Amino acid sequence: MSFSLSPARAPAVAARAMVATSHPLAALHALDVLREGGSAADAAICAAAVLCVTEPHATGVGGDALALIREPSGALHGLDAAGPAPRAAPREPPDYEGPRSVDVPGAVAGWAELAGRFGRRGLERCLQPAVALAEAGVPAAYNCAAIWRDTPRAPASFGAPPAHGQRYRLPELAATLRGIARDGASFLYAGQTAQAIADATWLTLEDLTGYRPRWVEPLTGTYRGLQVAELPPPTQGVAALEALAILGERDAPLRDQVAAVGLALEDALATVRDGAEVTGLLAEEHVAARREQLPGPVAEPAGGTVCVCVVDGDGMAVSLLQSLYESFGSGVVAGDTGIVLNNRAAGFAVQGEVIGGTRPYHTLIPGVLTRERELVGPFGLMGGMIQAQSHTQFLCELMRGGAEPGDPQAALDRGRFRIDGRTLHLEPPLWERADELAGLGYEVRRATERAPFGGGQAIIVRGGTLFGGSDARKDGCALGI
Repeated sequence: MSFSLSPARAPAVAARAMVATSHPLAALHALDVLREGGSAADAAICAAAVLCVTEPHATGVGGDALALIREPSGALHGLDAAGPAPRAAPREPPDYEGPRSVDVPGAVAGWAELAGRFGRRGLERCLQPAVALAEAGVPAAYNCAAIWRDTPRAPASFGAPPAHGQRYRLPELAATLRGIARDGASFLYAGQTAQAIADATWLTLEDLTGYRPRWVEPLTGTYRGLQVAELPPPTQGVAALEALAILGERDAPLRDQVAAVGLALEDALATVRDGAEVTGLLAEEHVAARREQLPGPVAEPAGGTVCVCVVDGDGMAVSLLQSLYESFGSGVVAGDTGIVLNNRAAGFAVQGEVIGGTRPYHTLIPGVLTRERELVGPFGLMGGMIQAQSHTQFLCELMRGGAEPGDPQAALDRGRFRIDGRTLHLEPPLWERADELAGLGYEVRRATERAPFGGGQAIIVRGGTLFGGSDARKDGCALGI
């Protein structure tokens, strides 16, 4: 069994269970949960909570979570813990930061749902490491320090931006996490914490107490012998599936990938809405027609996300994505709770105005790969709206050259492109290929910043062995037992 290896590092390998995250502490503590007999769901919750401390710019209990869970039996479940805008929100263009950019935070309710349905260890055990780290402090990883330094809306109550390696503490967040561990999701959605959120934003207590996550049927498509699962609206998962369908069953040249991604995003931005029916975008007749066309402009706002992938010893797999949307979300902290609130309502810009009580076009799209009911692995790529673009690029690279999945580390680390309006941004590994992309209608730019190209995590099962990748653009790793 051979791979075309990443120039940076080989994939991690394990025999029984594995975790891949964007921060080593999240992977380590999640692995401890697995060693204790916890399920993949328990480990994913643990890692997600730790990332609220180690990457407070990207995620937190004031954000959303979406997940795909694949049971050992082969059953696949989608967890939609994205929160809506206030029910009484006026129909007007959205704010991009501040109190009126906040949707109901769904992540904590999502943790509780996931723990209740698929967990073994309980929410209190899963949150213990995050509580301890928030109290004791953690050294700032490279990306955390850089983004914190460069984000004007970073909360002043969190202190001065830490330098790379400088320790910071989040004691108020520790107290909130301890309350959630003790009392469950109600600690956030009722009582004093909910009141603090309502006092700081345009949300009401009724918006918070009435919130419930949803279990949804995943969308699925095929690519080179794999079944690819994504989440339905309000997420943009259908864009990744449509792009893969346009490409068909072949090694796709870079030019074709760009065209397919542009066409699929154009359709998704026009069609994906809360509760929308989008399977028509995957119909053979529609896909065939799109193959003959060139894409239009697809301007997409930025964003930040974390991803957790887990496979446990029983074969349960979880891909969980969690986010405040843009860095430090709305910039609003709920009283003395340490909760940074999301600015997810900014996503209503796709449809032009806020629609009260609904969720905006959503960026988070966890993914799971299977083949004939056998697990191939969970994956996820982060970075706001680039996620559907990078899902397509990751899978094209993973399956390049044959029917068997290749090295997930190399597939994550490959140079990426990013479409933004009429501009096509290329990472340095693709600079020399700019001439191939003439005639698609884009202005090609050679990008020098890596942050806009996101990151990713993936675990691939081959021959009974787990192979894990963790994107070199981030600070994390894949670890297994």
